[in-house]
Formats: sequence, C-alpha cells, structure tokens
Amino acid sequence: MNKKRTILAVVADECGEVFEHPDLLLAGMNGTICRAPRADELIPLPEGSRLFTIPDTPPIGFDRKSGVLKTLDRLPRSWGGGKIQAVSTFLTPAFTRTLLPAADYDRKAVTLPLWSYTAVGWCVEEERFYAAAVRVDRNPQWNPEHFDDRKLDPLVRATLAAHPQNRLYEQLSRCAVDYHCFAAKNLFFRRWEAPLPTSPICNSRCLGCISLQESDCCPASQDRISFVPSVEEICEVAIPHLQQAENSIVSFGQGCEGDPILQWPTISAAVRQMRLATSRGTIHFNSNASLPDAVDELAAAGIDSIRVSLNSAQEELYNAYYRPKGYTFANVIDAIGRAKKAGLFTMLNYLVYPGVNDREEEISALLSLVQSTGVDLIQMRNLSIDPVMYRDALQIAGEGIGMTAMLARIKAEVPRIQFGYFNRTKENFYPSGYESDWPLPA
Repeated sequence: MNKKRTILAVVADECGEVFEHPDLLLAGMNGTICRAPRADELIPLPEGSRLFTIPDTPPIGFDRKSGVLKTLDRLPRSWGGGKIQAVSTFLTPAFTRTLLPAADYDRKAVTLPLWSYTAVGWCVEEERFYAAAVRVDRNPQWNPEHFDDRKLDPLVRATLAAHPQNRLYEQLSRCAVDYHCFAAKNLFFRRWEAPLPTSPICNSRCLGCISLQESDCCPASQDRISFVPSVEEICEVAIPHLQQAENSIVSFGQGCEGDPILQWPTISAAVRQMRLATSRGTIHFNSNASLPDAVDELAAAGIDSIRVSLNSAQEELYNAYYRPKGYTFANVIDAIGRAKKAGLFTMLNYLVYPGVNDREEEISALLSLVQSTGVDLIQMRNLSIDPVMYRDALQIAGEGIGMTAMLARIKAEVPRIQFGYFNRTKENFYPSGYESDWPLPA
C-alpha cells in the first residue's frame, strides 16, 4: 500500500526566502497544462540540488481545502501579505525532471537564465523536499561531494606551472575554477571524464546555447573558447589523462565551445596521435553531427563513442531550437546511422522538456530514429531554457503523456535501449542487465 503524502507548494517572498505554503498543494506543468504530479513523477529531492526563485512570477497550486487550481499573487495575511514568487529546483546530475514548476510565466518581466526549471514541493509527513524527477543514471562520480575546491586549487596551479605555454590547460583552469565545470575539475584531479574544447565557432544558433547568446536574450552561462588548440596542445592534455586517470575518458564537445565537428581535421590528427601513444581509456565526441563525412573520418581516426545532440526527433521542432546554418536535419540522422555502422557506441544527447518529448508524435519519431539508426543509449538531459521562450519558439500548447510514461513506452518497444545521463568508458558500453534497467531507484 502506498503511504499517503501531503506535498505542499514551495514559494518565496519578494526577498527570496523560501518556505512551504500551508494552504497550497503542489502542482506541476507538463507543456502548458497545470496538473497534480503523479506518484511516479515525484522523488525526494536529490542531494546537491539547488532551490531558487522564479522572479516576479506568481505560483500556481491546488487549494488545500477545495482542490481548485489557483494562482497566488500575495502571501497569506498572517505572513505580511507581501509579494509572492514561484520556486524551482535545479536538479543534480543523473536526474531527469518530470514536471516544470506551475507558475504564471506570462506575468514575468524578464527572460529567465538558462536553467532547467523543475517543480519542487514539501512533504508534510516526511518533513523534506520532493522534486518532480526520476533517476536515469546510476553513476555516482558526478555527485558534488567529489569536487572539493580546497583540493583543486593547488592542483590547478601546479599544472599551469608545468605547462606555461599550453593554452588549452589555461582555458580548462578557468572552466574548473571560475565556472565550476566538473569535467574540467576531473582533469586536474586526474580521474574520470576530462574535457577537450576545440571550437570557437558553431553552425547552429541554439536558443539555449550556454556559451554564446544574442544581446537581447539571457546571458550565456560561460565564455566560449576563443582559439583552436593545436594537435600538440590537445595531446599534451589528453595523453597523460588517458594513460593515468581512473576510468579515463577524454571528450570533445563542451559547454565552453561551439561544435567540434567544425575542427574535425585537427581532432582526427590528435586522436591518431593519442592512439599511437596509448590504447588505454575512452575517446569520446559530443556534437551536433552535422557533417556525416566528418563522422566517418573521426571514427577511422579512433574515437570510441559519439553523443549527438537533439531536442526533438521531429525536423520542425529541431530546426526551431537549433536554427542550423549550412546543414539539415537529414544530415544529422545520416551521421547517427554512419556512426553506428562504423562501430561507435552511439548516444543521443536528448534535451528533454515535459510536454514536448512525451507527446505521442515525438515518441513515434524518436522510436523510428532509434530503430532505423541503431542508437545504443539515450541521455535524458534536462533542457535549460526559459519556458516562455521555448513555448513560443516551438509553438507548443497542451500536454504529453508524462515523462515516466514516455520512458516506459520507449523501453517496452525497444528493450535493448539504454537510458542514462553521462558518457561511459568503453568497458561499460554494454553493462550486464541493461535490458531491464528501467526504472532506476531514486
């Protein structure tokens, strides 16, 4: 028997102080529809997640007595009756959101920063926060507890002193220290997955680009790399990591760059040198996969895996978000199929949004893509974007069947498919039991 839980809405006052509202039950949003979360759409708030306000945006929830959906403009009189704001959580990695915060987004006056807005509530019986989320990856290596900056700083200083002429090390030191990129920190800790940004340019103009935004939009999350590192600079960073790091991965295609596929000649040459130096570790490539011939060249050079970014398996919705320059959606699908045929472990970096990726037409399109190309794994990454910006760009209205229902449908129709959130070492491309690895415990 399921234990009854009373999940209250979490709100904030105009100063940003967060608390549970005693008279409002949690609601979430799927697409443009507010509704109550289903039991399989809520889990205790994962450690490392953060709460933050949605500025000047009234929360929506269910009146605790009548059950009627209502929008609140003010706090209760007993709390001063001041202005009220909706609250969101930003989930720690490995978790995919199932619902957005229920709020009157049309009332907000600013474009929201590039975060993945997720519904959060307070469980009265258990006295803890609950989030609208589901776990999609078991890997604990990305938990915040592993990234102690007190240990990081001396490692960064020592590395820069040992490689004073390497611009890539300098770039990655800023990523680690200023932007708190976990992958960049891994490089200096000499473990796990480390990044190799290479491209200052891109052939997409993504609405949610975290390294370059138009002036009338929200600010980018970080500065984009301003140079193309040489083969020697790339190898000086990558080879020691491949040779020495625990569960070593080096990956091209990072948040601090454009798309590395535009630098494929340099990357192919660097990969060949890496593989002459060592067979150890995994060489991975994150990309929009817009140039199928380049994917062939990279596979021949020796990369082990590829992750292709999509917000949708439907061309119209893909184009609305990526706004491609000089390539087509058909090029991307062609490249995915070629990657699999070349023997690469092939993943989708599926940028998901409740009410878009769980619609029947999107599920059908995704199933067709997976079955026709042989995709091995779908990384269920939360799309970070202002909900109004995304709604208006894609012209969406209504709701989908729910993210957990969508995941179950995909797994039922393609049992071999894997879900995840992170890149993998080649030793773990096909782990034992993956055919039945859904759902994962929270």
